Amino acid sequence: MSVERWALNSYTHPLTQEQVIQLRALLEELGFKFAPKEWTIFFAQKNKLSVAVYQKGPKVLVQGKGVEEFVQFELEPKILGEAKLGYEGVHSPELFEPHFGVDESGKGDFFGPLVIAGVYVDRGIARKLLDAGVVDSKRIGSDARIRALADAIRKESLGLADTVLIGPAKYNELYEKFGNLNKLLGWGHARVIENLLAKKPDCPRALSDQFADARVIEQSLLRHGRKINIEQRPKAESDIAVAAASILAREAFINWLERKGKEMGLRLERGVSAVVKENARKLVEINGPGALRTVAKVHFRTAHETAPDYYPAPTPHENWAGRRLPRHSPGEGE
Repeated sequence: MSVERWALNSYTHPLTQEQVIQLRALLEELGFKFAPKEWTIFFAQKNKLSVAVYQKGPKVLVQGKGVEEFVQFELEPKILGEAKLGYEGVHSPELFEPHFGVDESGKGDFFGPLVIAGVYVDRGIARKLLDAGVVDSKRIGSDARIRALADAIRKESLGLADTVLIGPAKYNELYEKFGNLNKLLGWGHARVIENLLAKKPDCPRALSDQFADARVIEQSLLRHGRKINIEQRPKAESDIAVAAASILAREAFINWLERKGKEMGLRLERGVSAVVKENARKLVEINGPGALRTVAKVHFRTAHETAPDYYPAPTPHENWAGRRLPRHSPGEGE
């Protein structure tokens, strides 16, 4: 069976009739939208990734943004069932080397905490997480799926995971102390890595998305007598440990919002949408502007727009290397 590996942003592979059926079911589960396309059995798209299964063969053609991640974490382990270590082991051997993965959730959401989580993997744990279907949390649309995967991650990582939840009141205090989100994120990442090192002191490196100068984390760790190789790179969430950390962080974030919302009798929405701003106004009307400090990140522009006499307008954005989460409106962040 011939296989054409990476050619720019595309990947193709022959399929059996049974695999065609399985792939369609998987794409439906992942939230792909289907549309007619000539010569195909089916054609589906999600964001900037397309999956076409052609009648001739049949064969699958994956194109667009996120091809490598889709093939690594969905197509190969769940549909093709081929030698699973083969592709990742050759093309991404570091995936299976011992390391911590660290990621955060809530950074771009007005309501709720900032949550930073970390997970340790080695070859055995990485394989189990891949088999469990762990992918970056931003690719998972269902809260139930997030929670199920988080349970699997805790089980398969043998307790070598950690979550630091910085509630809004503490977050606002720390933000005022540090003066910017970069330093606050670095502080949080350092706390998670420090906690993981207490459980796995011989871990050689920690990987996270490229959001800040790694020295922020290294200096914080050194002050606490810890030393580890800190690695940052764009799109680190394609790493299985970082993807697992993103799920644990997301679970803690959505659980906090749900729990706090029930306590207050007010649905705390995600992001910085019009509904979020309306709920912020309701909260201020009922409990006064100071109430926002216990449920929201008050350096966001939304706080100023809701209570302009109480919260100052945010200063212009700094130049920093962090990614913007696409689901949030621009201009509403730090």
